[in-house]
Amino acid sequence: MITFARLKRGSFIHSAIYLSLLVVWIVPGLKQPTFVLGLAHGIGWILMSLACLYAVRTRVIPLRLGVAVAVIGAIGPFVGSYEFVREENRRGAVADG
Repeated sequence: MITFARLKRGSFIHSAIYLSLLVVWIVPGLKQPTFVLGLAHGIGWILMSLACLYAVRTRVIPLRLGVAVAVIGAIGPFVGSYEFVREENRRGAVADG
C-alpha cells in the first residue's frame, strides 16, 4: 500500500543514492560505484515516479508534490524530498488549525 510516509522515506533514500552518485562521480577512478549508483538512481527515479503518479491519482499526495518527484526528480531528487517535508509541514499546520 502506498502511503505518504513510505513515499517520503523512498524520496529520502533516492536523494541519498543521488548524493552518493555525485560524490563518487567527482572522485577519480571510481567507475564501478558510479555505474551502480547511476543505475540505482535511474531505476529509483522510475519507481518513485510511478508510485507518485499513482499516489496523485488516489489523492495520497497533491499534484505539486507528484510533479516535483516525477519531473524534477530525474535531475535533482532533493527537490522531491524538500517538497515532502514542505507538504508534511503544511498538513501539520492544517491539522493544528
